Amino acid sequence: MDKQALFEIVKELPFDTNKVVYKSEDLEIYIFRPSKLSKRFENYDPKKNFQIWLKEGERIFRPNHLRVMIDLNLRVRSRQDLKKKLLLAFDNIFYGADPEKELKELSKENFEHFLNDLIIIGILSQLFIIEQEYGYHRESKFDPPTLFFQGWIREFIDNSKEIDNLCMSVCNGQTPLAKYVKLENKKDKKYDNNLKPLWYIS
Repeated sequence: MDKQALFEIVKELPFDTNKVVYKSEDLEIYIFRPSKLSKRFENYDPKKNFQIWLKEGERIFRPNHLRVMIDLNLRVRSRQDLKKKLLLAFDNIFYGADPEKELKELSKENFEHFLNDLIIIGILSQLFIIEQEYGYHRESKFDPPTLFFQGWIREFIDNSKEIDNLCMSVCNGQTPLAKYVKLENKKDKKYDNNLKPLWYIS
């Protein structure tokens, strides 16, 4: 589904209820809104907070942003010829497109290394964007704040830096390279509201 439709599901999610947003043969992505938050999230609005869960067979866990980034980095290492298509598809998801439609053709391609089906990665990316857009409450260097996440998606796909170094940068809270975000960041003096697709690599 597109971003707006999923956003409405997130907004209407009752407390302490699971909602499956995607299901395949032996895998489910579902969201959950706890009525009580841990001390780590005590400053968050419980009505806007929600958790993203992944069920793979008997395994149930909460994926994080690195799952999406690592998966895409692994894919492009074996298929450099698909780099631009991956960048464009995940940018379109960032702008609101339906991941299933956006990744339909790319998911037919053969990748030597990956973590999950590409559709799964697209839906997780969409959910992380919604999570930040809906629940992020701190001051950000970016406008929109979700550009922080998308900048790293672009960098993990496009940058030839080693994957462990990229992961360390994310975990240390570093911002993505300016080339991937500056012209799209409304807080940057160089902001441009008339950008072409893939402006950061052209």
